[in-house]
Amino acid sequence: MMEKKRTECPALPPGWRKEEVIRKSGLSAGKSDVYYYSPSGKKFRSKPQLSRYLGNTVDLGCFDFRTGKMMPGKLQKNKHRLRHDPLSLAKGGKVDLNTTLPIRQTASIFKQPVTKVTSHPSNKVKTDLQRSSEQPRQLFWERRLKGLRSSDITEEVLRTLDLPKSLQSVGPDSSDDTLLSAIASALHMSSAPITGQMSMAAEKNPAVWLNTNQPLCRAFTVTDQHIREQELKVHQARRSLEEALMADGLARATENTRELLEGGKA
Repeated sequence: MMEKKRTECPALPPGWRKEEVIRKSGLSAGKSDVYYYSPSGKKFRSKPQLSRYLGNTVDLGCFDFRTGKMMPGKLQKNKHRLRHDPLSLAKGGKVDLNTTLPIRQTASIFKQPVTKVTSHPSNKVKTDLQRSSEQPRQLFWERRLKGLRSSDITEEVLRTLDLPKSLQSVGPDSSDDTLLSAIASALHMSSAPITGQMSMAAEKNPAVWLNTNQPLCRAFTVTDQHIREQELKVHQARRSLEEALMADGLARATENTRELLEGGKA
């Protein structure tokens, strides 16, 4: 036999009700179980379930699940305990009041589902660095760009850039076109410095020692002379562009003037 009592819960949003089930018989006679019901009738058996459902709408840090009341004194007591806890002090002395819920996960290495408790003070879950990072990139994927050419609006193939002699390919395909595609892709896809393959073992066995974050070229060094030469090329290109814009502007002005004169004569 059990006795059920349902009451309103002022600590939760309007419409929430607290149910206390008192056991009348058996070895656990006199003990009670506490449940909560949402306005839609959904039943909650624990505080983690309640926290997961309410999210950030209600701060349950000092909410007592059994009494259904907010107890700031209990929160202060927990702060004091955590402040003097050697494990929490070892982590920097910061108190985490957020309710971290256990994660139920299943993997092929486990015969049955396991619960990963991330909020445990002495938790030391081993992580696989390869799985936690981004997915591995395909080796020598730059070879798929072989044979592709860029063309202008008239479908005329653009002239390939001339690479410095200090840039030398590494890998099964050592053509300049593949090297240029690899360097251009690396500059476009990554904000990290482009240094080439720093390991000497990459030339002996690139399938094992190749750094997929760097293009398929040997390590190179950019000198001050290289920088000055590139600055000169940029300056010349900007000068040519400025002259072309000025010529285009003068041509447009001349055309507009001629149209105005022809319109005045008419």
